Amino acid sequence: MTETYTLKQSAAWKSFTIASFVVAAGMMAVGIWSLEASFAAKGFYAMASLMLVQTSISVTKTLRDEEEASRFLNRLEEARTEKLLMGAERRTD
Repeated sequence: MTETYTLKQSAAWKSFTIASFVVAAGMMAVGIWSLEASFAAKGFYAMASLMLVQTSISVTKTLRDEEEASRFLNRLEEARTEKLLMGAERRTD
């Protein structure tokens, strides 16, 4: 059976992505706060940005789960194939 390689993220990359998210969220908050618009418009933009963040996380998780499921199914198929080949080898001996 072939070995699978799982990519591990470095601590520096994790820190960078978290810092990038915090900076982007802070910039969005300051931008909405300083916007010269009614309170209702600011609320709309704030809710829209929060919903955008939530849906981005949901899409990312869904795509990751789909990828992990396909990897698992591929491993199952490889194991079945290997088992069938081993059974065929035994019959020919």
